[in-house]
Amino acid sequence: MSSSDIFANSTTTTGSDVTLFAGPTRLKGFIVTPTANAGTVTFKDGSSTLFALTTAASAASGPVQISLPSEGLKCSTNLVANLSANVAAVTVFYA
Repeated sequence: MSSSDIFANSTTTTGSDVTLFAGPTRLKGFIVTPTANAGTVTFKDGSSTLFALTTAASAASGPVQISLPSEGLKCSTNLVANLSANVAAVTVFYA
């Protein structure tokens, strides 16, 4: 098994698509920082939605970290995130 470097990028921009990596990559994990209201983070491969995550309405609980198993989630075009107004930030880890 070959090794690969893991990189990180984050955004606090809400309401529009933000390219976190321009090019093919694999999403390995992410940290979402919620606010006091429920929000949504949508992950995309270019313009195609991969999945959406709904956050709980609780900034007091702090950030939520999720690691994706094995090879992660493949993005053939680029890795994009879209944060609703009720998400403070997202940090992604990719290889």
